[in-house]
Amino acid sequence: MAKKNSRNNDLLKDTKATTSPKVYSLLVDLVNQDKEKLAEDVLKIDYLITYASKCVKDKDLREAKSTLTMIKNRIDKLIENNVEVEYLNELYEKVNSKI
Repeated sequence: MAKKNSRNNDLLKDTKATTSPKVYSLLVDLVNQDKEKLAEDVLKIDYLITYASKCVKDKDLREAKSTLTMIKNRIDKLIENNVEVEYLNELYEKVNSKI
């Protein structure tokens, strides 16, 4: 079976322009392993990290902490499923250190 890419997969097509290359690479790997649900979790984490960073900028620390808790739970779920989350952890720690 051919590898899935942005030409033949809607999830990848919709996210190629909006995600960083490292996140997109992780998405491609997961989709090609038939783990689209986990790929969707990666997208949610990416969105939540952006949201938490915006909360920190806006000085809404309570919302930022709440969002970081959600992010950590999702990252732990990915770790349980043997997904490489080093980059997501780096992003998480960067936002967490700003609080």
